[in-house]
Order: sequence, then C-alpha cells, then structure tokens
Amino acid sequence: MAPPLPPPLATSTPLLHGEFGSHPARGPRFALTLTPQAVHIQRLRPKPEARSQGGLVPLAEVSGCCTLRSRSPSDSAAYFCIYTYPRGRRGGRRRVTRTFRADRAHTYEENRVEAQRWATVLTCLLRGLPLPRDGEITSHLLPRPPRLLLLVNPFGGRGQAWQWCKNHVLPMISEAGLSFNLIQTERQNHARELVQGLSLREWDGIVTVSGDGLLYEVLNGLLDRPDWEEAVKTPLGILPCGSGNALAGAVNHHGGFEQALGVDLLLHCCLLLCRGGCCPLDLLSVTLASGSRCFSFLSVAWGFVSDVDILSERFRALGSARFTLSTVLSLATLHTYRGRLSYLPATVEPASPTPTHGLPRAKSELTLAPVPAPLVAHSPLHRSVSDLPLPLPQPALTSPDSPEPLPGLALNGGGPELASDWAGAGDAPLSPDPLLPSPPGSPKSALLSPTNKGALETTAPSGLLPPTPDSDQVAAPTGGPPDDLLPPLGAPLPPGWVTLEDDFVLVLAILPSHLGADLVAAPHARFDDGLVHLFWVRGGISRAALLRIFLAMEQGSHFSLGCPQMGYTPARAFRLEPLTRRGLLTVDGERVEYGPLQAQVHPRLGTLLTGPPGRPEREP
Repeated sequence: MAPPLPPPLATSTPLLHGEFGSHPARGPRFALTLTPQAVHIQRLRPKPEARSQGGLVPLAEVSGCCTLRSRSPSDSAAYFCIYTYPRGRRGGRRRVTRTFRADRAHTYEENRVEAQRWATVLTCLLRGLPLPRDGEITSHLLPRPPRLLLLVNPFGGRGQAWQWCKNHVLPMISEAGLSFNLIQTERQNHARELVQGLSLREWDGIVTVSGDGLLYEVLNGLLDRPDWEEAVKTPLGILPCGSGNALAGAVNHHGGFEQALGVDLLLHCCLLLCRGGCCPLDLLSVTLASGSRCFSFLSVAWGFVSDVDILSERFRALGSARFTLSTVLSLATLHTYRGRLSYLPATVEPASPTPTHGLPRAKSELTLAPVPAPLVAHSPLHRSVSDLPLPLPQPALTSPDSPEPLPGLALNGGGPELASDWAGAGDAPLSPDPLLPSPPGSPKSALLSPTNKGALETTAPSGLLPPTPDSDQVAAPTGGPPDDLLPPLGAPLPPGWVTLEDDFVLVLAILPSHLGADLVAAPHARFDDGLVHLFWVRGGISRAALLRIFLAMEQGSHFSLGCPQMGYTPARAFRLEPLTRRGLLTVDGERVEYGPLQAQVHPRLGTLLTGPPGRPEREP
C-alpha cells in the first residue's frame, strides 16, 4: 500500500535557506529563502538591506531553472539559475535571468550538491510534485520530461505567429525542460489530417500555437479517429498567437493572471504550460441541418456575434483590430433575425469551483541540467507531415532540454546577451552541468517526410446549403459520444424543454468564460461545469445599448446593466431554429451551414492543459 501524501505546506513555510554569491564572483552576496510560493532574495554584502529591489520572485512568474558550472578548472563554485518573467515598470512582462553562485564549500562536488538541491526543490514546487518530509532531496525525485507536439500556424496573428513562437514560446519551454517537436501547418485542415494519423502514445500533449481555429481542427480531428474515446483524452493546450484568442483568455483567467492581450497573454499562457496541470474540458456536440456533426470547445453564435466574426475575415491583415472594425460596421447595419430558441434547463445550479482534475501534474517535469542534444523528434507519423526545423541563432533552442544561454555564461559555446539583474563580464563562462541522465526509452530522432501540399478535397453532404464564396464549411467528425438528450433534428422536443420565439439581435451559446481574450461573456463559467451558457439579445435594443453591453463585457459586468432585451440561462442542451432565410451561423468562430441546429454538452469529455488554478496570494 502506497504511503499517504504529506499534508500541504503553508504558503510561508521556509523550505530552503542559504547564502549565495552572484555572477561575476566580485558581485554582491545574497541570502535566499525558498517558500512554496516565492523565492525571497536579500542582499547581504556590500550593503545589507531588509529587502533589495526585486527581492521577491513569485513562483507564478518562474518558467524554470537549471544548474551550471564554470569552464574554468580553478572555479570550484556551482551555479543556480532561475528564469523569471516579472512585470516591468510600464506594465509588460520581460525576461529576467537570475544566477546565483553556490560557493560555500571547498570542492565543486559539494557546491554542486547544494545547487542541485535548490534546483530540485524549486522544480518540484513548480510542477506540483510532493516533497519528502524526511530523506535526501535528489534529482531522482523528478520524472521524465513531458513530450509535447507543437502545431504552429505561421499565418496567425497577421503572420507574426512564427516570430512569436521563436522569440517567446521556444525559449520558455526550453527553460522549463519540456521535450517537444514542432510542425508548421501549411493549409486549412492540415492539423486535422495530422492528428487523425498521429501515434498518440508518443505524446503527453498537443499544443497549438495560433488562434482558436487551429485547436478546433485538432479537436475534431481527434474525434474523427476510430479510437476517438481514447484520442479525445489527449491533453490539449493553446498558446495564443492568433487574432481570436478566447480560450487562451479563459485559461489566463483560470490561472489567476490579470487580463492581458498580445505578447503578455502569450507569456502568461506559456508560464502556465511550463507549470503543468490539466483540467477536464466540457465539449459541445453540434448537429447541423444536414445531419452532420461537429464538436465545439468554445461557442455557437447566430446574429450579431457571427456577423462580426465572418465580416472580420475580410480584414484579417489588421490582426485583432479586425474585430473592432467589423463590430463598428455591424452596428451601423444592425439586423434582427426571427428565430426559435429551445433549451433544456440545467437541473442544478453550477457547483462552486473545485481543484483541477485530469492528468496529474507529476506527469511532467523540468529538466534541471541542460545537456547538448539533437532536436527531439519522434517516430514517423502515420500520415505524412512537415517536420519544421528550428533555424534559430541560439543553439540551445535546438535542444528541448537546454535553456537559452545566459549573458556571458554560455551553455553551448556562446549565445546572445539577455536581460539579467546580476549579469556581468570578467568571469569564465559557464557550461551545462549534467545532473540528469537521459531517461531510458527516450524517443530517437527520426525525420518526417514532406507533406503533400495539395488542398484537401471534400464533397458537401446531401442537403448542405452551399457556402458563400468567401467562406469555407467545416468538416464534421464521424466519432464521438451519442447525444442522449436530443431527439432527431426536426422531431418534437421532449417535456421539460423551454422554447422562446422572437426577433433576436444575437444568440450565443458559450462553454468557457471568455468570448475573446478581453470579453468575459460568462463570468462564472468553468471548463468542467457541465453547462452551456445561453445568452441572447432580443430586437428593439438600441445600438448604444448593444455597444454598452459589449463594453461592459470586457469586465464581465454586462449582466448588471439591467438591459430588458438581454437574457441568460445555463442549459444542458439547446436547439436553434432560424426562421429567416438569410443569416450566418458559426461554431468556434468557423462558419457552418445555415439552418436549424441543436447541441448537447458532453461533460468532461476532453482534457485541457491549463496549469495550476488561481494565483496564490503574494507573500508579505
């Protein structure tokens, strides 16, 4: 019988305390105290201070750590390096590398043990791993690094997704010691084709580096597989590099970070990914008029929201500003749509937030000792794909186990200078300190064959309304669980359903809290609450009142406006029947055929990589 886990530590409990020098050796000396929530740094010499500037490093701002050693044979010190992303004076986050010199002992081996002890304990805290109450703390406490498949849409976010991936994503996951392979998508539905033939046993998670659209492809590709019941359990993550970043906004909110856009939102989501941790994810199966079915993790929209979404495609070159422009244009030509909305009310009130479930955070870890290694790739995929090389100037980034070089402390023989609080010149450069051997059974490098760049041809199912020339219909998965709450589309609804028939400006069915990175449509929604949150606005509302709703939605306060045309209810299933001949319907921002549709929530069907929930209180 396994021994019980130790009780959780108090947030202010000191775990380690010690004195360290800095790099270069002639710099100040510091007293370091590590607690479950932060690293406290106090300068001792040359001028002691109660708390030096930047003396508190919350673990929520740490991506990873490593140990290094000097290349000078006469230097017996070992070095402990922490990678942090604090907020700058102007509000944005910046990368700061903090390097400390363990030099209290006379021999390198003794100093190395001390540096390794600090790195191991910090890694355990970052990854949510239990610390032994008694016994030696060694790197053997850490499991193997997780293996992630990164899918990058280079056209996302005005074409800046690949640049952001090189400048921010790859350095951070390398600092965290995550093993990864990266593939660049080349066309619509490329990611969908890829995951349909992927050997999922080789990966601990699939992470999309783009907007919401790429994750939609991945999710529906997994549900297209014959083994969809196992495939859909694969943890999915998102790193926002697109224009529409609604799910990333919800992940950012779940992680306890302040609302953010652009690079700051990306850094927040990267920090959460580096920490590890999963949450069950509700999915919505949507049956369309033709009988085809697709799965949603975000929303179904009709009316104003879908009009804005589709109109914004014409202004994709503007990035996220395209939504602002299309909102103004849609307000100027505001339409109402006659329709019938029916829903199965939630039988219970949403439960209070609970701790995350799913895959344990101990499934992943941070590698403490970077060692030069070739890019980790995996066995060939079932279907041909492009294995994108990493043509980066930093040699460390070509090895998933190597963090980016420190200024003057080269990991692999040099590297560009980076921001650092206590960096300098004059000392011998540092080299990797290999603490952990390569885990047994590590995947071997394998080249993947180029993909066929031809477009995927699909045939519209019988009864499908033809798309307009500027839109693409989305393919429907053949797998997935049955919809036990829904009768056939067109059949009468069973007792217990509520029906509204009216002129609507918009109808929105949403699963997570966010409709956009800065739009909190359902403030109390959780990833696994088992509910779809229905939100509608009836006709007769003025343009000014509708604009006030969306402005208030930035803070999630739109329900306090008391607008008589606005309605909301949580539900388990719904049916939407447009009674007007023309209109637009979207699922997760993707246009689908226009006509009646119905949907049902499948609670906790998927798994989302979210990182730890909430932000711990800052320590005094």
